[in-house]
This record gives sequence, structure tokens and C-alpha cells, in this order.
Amino acid sequence: MEFFPPGKVIDIMRWYRPLGLVSAFLVAASLVLLVFPGPRLGTDFAGGTEAELEFRGRVTTAEVRSALDDLGYSGIDVIAVQGHANRYIVRVRETSSISASQRRAIQASFRSAIEAQGGTVQRFDITEGGDKIAIRLGASLDASVIEAALRSAGAQVRNVNAFGASGDARYEAQLIGIGDRIVTQFQESFGEKAPETALRAEWVGPRAGAQLRDSAFQAVAYALIFIMLYVAFRFDIRFAPGAMASLAHDVIITLGVYVVFQREMALTTVAACLTILGYSINDTIVVYDRIRENMGRERGKTLAEIVNMSTSQVLSRSIITSGTTIVSVIPFLYYGTSTVKDLALAFVVGMGVGTYSSVLIAAPITEWFDRMFFAKKTAPVAGKAAAKAKSAATV
Repeated sequence: MEFFPPGKVIDIMRWYRPLGLVSAFLVAASLVLLVFPGPRLGTDFAGGTEAELEFRGRVTTAEVRSALDDLGYSGIDVIAVQGHANRYIVRVRETSSISASQRRAIQASFRSAIEAQGGTVQRFDITEGGDKIAIRLGASLDASVIEAALRSAGAQVRNVNAFGASGDARYEAQLIGIGDRIVTQFQESFGEKAPETALRAEWVGPRAGAQLRDSAFQAVAYALIFIMLYVAFRFDIRFAPGAMASLAHDVIITLGVYVVFQREMALTTVAACLTILGYSINDTIVVYDRIRENMGRERGKTLAEIVNMSTSQVLSRSIITSGTTIVSVIPFLYYGTSTVKDLALAFVVGMGVGTYSSVLIAAPITEWFDRMFFAKKTAPVAGKAAAKAKSAATV
């Protein structure tokens, strides 16, 4: 299937300046949006607690959000789960139900209670999410004694279990976390319609979220660098800047669209960006391979003419490949869950922009780079050859 007659050459290089300005504007606008108002970071990056709750009666997202706001939570996000009536994913910025001062008070009170029993506390660590306590004593005590000491210290304990070999005197106390506290508070707010328990509850601390965010940015940056090195070795150094620019162009514009539509950026977004990089570089390699092939065949033509010829030859293939992929992803924008919709948006935008950049960004930049930094180096050689030929003719 061909969109253009075989042999037809489209003057791509004629449009690279105005289209380059449009791309530069979109990239600049996306960078501004990434700073102000900034991306909507998910729990993975910003830290917080995520709980999935199923209400026993009909409630709306507005009612759930209002209840959380009245209870004093911050960074509230309520998402209806597709295909399940009255089931919601609730996200809040809080990660622990125990403050720093409460942690210190619980530890001091527990230590005093254990020492009153004649024991010693060798380890007492409360997780950042405030849902578990790891305890190690100098000698074994009954788990009920540990639980009683924690309750008297003010900890909201579910249960205490001993683990390890017999006589290790190691214990793990399960506490009531943010997810459980939300369920309890909802039971007071919604009564019979409230959920019985959290279907699942997960938390990510602010420090871990920041580390994940930094690692995600590094992963994308490393991918760009290694792809550029691959192109430089696989083809020529002249091809690497165009590939680098087109890939950065694709990722930045995709993230800008995320900000415009206020889509949540999480680890799945990083996976989507890396997928876009792979898809885009594959399309770019096809264009580059045809350019290199035609450079060997058409030695009398300029690189601009070869770029026009090569991109025209692969343009139908690029449109068909990208078009069929985008068409297959579009249904997920309407029928997928919230996470799937975010991924589908990234794929649709990234693949469309990636096809455009492979033809109208990468190839023209390669021609410009060759003209600016390589053509000048060959000019003196050509001049010397002409001078020698003129001298020989004179003799």
C-alpha cells in the first residue's frame, strides 16, 4: 500500500525551517509547562498513601473527596475503578499515621514498660509508613506482653508476631496505617455505606518517591545517550545529533501533553517514555538506513536531495506503521482504567510525534550538521584538486 506514487520525491527540506520553528515552540512550551504549573506527580514520585476501597452503598467521587478534605488530608485524589460500582482508588499525601513526636513517645514508653518486666530493648524501628514496628529484645517475652506494652505506649496495634528461630526474641508489630484509618473514619462519615476494609493499601515515603523520580529521569537520560552512541557507531557521527534531538523532542512534547491534560506522572509514565524512545528510534533508523543506502548510489547528488529522496521512499511505510499502531491504542483512551488511559495517551502522542520527528526533525538536522561541520572540511581538498588539474592543463 502506497500513499504516494512510486518515484515521487517530496521536497521535505523545503519545509524543515518553518516546521522546525513549530517544533522548537512546542518543546519550549512543554518545558515551561513542566516548570509551571508543573507535572501532576503520582504517589510513586511524590510520596503518599494509596488505598482501594469498595463502598457498600452508592457514593460519588465528589462525596469521597469532600469527606477526605473534611478529615484534613492533603493531596487528595479520588478515581473511580472502571467496571466496579462504588469502588474507588483514594490517594492522599500523608504516609504515616504516627508523627515524629509520637514515634519518640511510643519508643520511650515501650522501653520503660519492657524494662519494668526485667527485659531490655535492643531494637525498635517504626517503618516510615507507620504500619509496622520491628522489635528485638534481650530475652524472649510472650507476644501478648509486647502487645500490651505497645498499647500502653499509645500505639494502635493490630497484632504482634514473633519470628525467626526460637529464642531470637524478635517481633513484628502490625499497626493501623493511613489506609486503615481512612476506612475507620469513613465508617463514621458514611455509616452503612462505608467500606468494611481496604481492598489494598500501599504507601511510598517522600524520600523514596524523590529517589524514584531521580532514577526515572536518569533512566531516560541514559537511554538517550546510549541511543546516540549507537547511531554514531552504527552509521556516522553526522547522524547522531539528529537522532538525539528527535528523541528528546518526542519525550518532552509527550510530557508537555501530560501536563496540559493533567495526567498523572508515575513509574508507568517512565515505561511509556522508554517505549516511545524505542519506537521512535526504530523509525529514525529506517530513514537513516535509506539515506545511507542512497548516499552510496547517488554520489552526484547533494545530501539535501538524498534526504528528500530517502524520506519520500519510506514515508508511506512510516505512516502505515504508526497509523495502525495508533488506531489499535485509541480504544484504550476510552475504555481503559485510569492507568491504562495515561499509558494510551503517551503512546498515541509519542508515536505520532515520533513519526513526524523521524522524517522532519532527524533527517534535516543530519543534513544541516553535515553542511555546517563536514562540508567545509572537504572544500579545501576540492580546491587543491582543482588547482592541480589547472596546473596540469597549463603544462
